[in-house]
Amino acid sequence: MLPPGVSATKSARRPPRTSARLPRAAAVTTQGGGVALDFTAIDFETANSSGASACAVGLARVRDGRVVATAAWLIKPPAGHDTFAAINVGIHGIRPSDVVGAPDWSTQLDRLTAFAGADVLVAHNAGFDMSVLRRACAVTGDECPPYRYMCSVQMSRKTYSLASYRLPLVAAEAGCSPFAHHDALADAVACAEITIDCARRAGVDDVHALAAHLGVRVSQIAAEPRLERAVA
Repeated sequence: MLPPGVSATKSARRPPRTSARLPRAAAVTTQGGGVALDFTAIDFETANSSGASACAVGLARVRDGRVVATAAWLIKPPAGHDTFAAINVGIHGIRPSDVVGAPDWSTQLDRLTAFAGADVLVAHNAGFDMSVLRRACAVTGDECPPYRYMCSVQMSRKTYSLASYRLPLVAAEAGCSPFAHHDALADAVACAEITIDCARRAGVDDVHALAAHLGVRVSQIAAEPRLERAVA
C-alpha cells in the first residue's frame, strides 16, 4: 500500500456468493472471537506508479472475528511494468533482485484466489488494491476475479475521530500492536484488526451488516479491458 501521490490512488445489492473463478477457502477450525465476522484482508505493494506493477501481496483470513490464517509472497511484475522506482523502493524496501525468482502475476493469481476463496476483500484505501488486481490482469490477459470489497479507510472515518486515517494511526486507535508499515503482510493484518474493531464497536457480526451500519458500500470489481502483453 502506498500513500496518495506515490502510485495509483488507493481510494446495494449483494452479488452472488460464488464464482467459477473464486474457489471457496479451505475450512479453518478456530475458536470464535468477539464478533462472528468472516472476510479476507489484502494489501499490495507496487514497484512503481503503475497499478499493474504488483511486487508483493499480503493476505489475512478472518473467521469468527479472528485472524486465523495469513499468507504473503513476492511477485515479479509484468513486463513493461517491472521498473522499480526509487521512491517505491524507499517505501517498501523491495528491489528488483528480490523478485527475480518470484512467481509472475499470472502464476500467483491462482494462489491468491485459492487463499481468499469467495470472501469479501477488505483493504485500507481499497480503490488502490482493487486497481492493482484490475490493471495487472488487464496487462497479462488474465481474467480479473470479480471480488466484492470494502475499504477500511471509509469504515475508520465512520468509527473513529482522528486527524489522519493513515493505516498506522488507525491501527493504533483500534488497539493494534506496532507493526512494520508497508510490509504487505503486516499491513493486511492491521487492516483485518481494524475491521474487526469497527464491527465490535458497531455491534454487528457480518461485513454486509457492518457496511449498512456505517453507511459504506460493499463494491465489486469491474474488470478493465484486456491489453496486449508488453514485450520485454
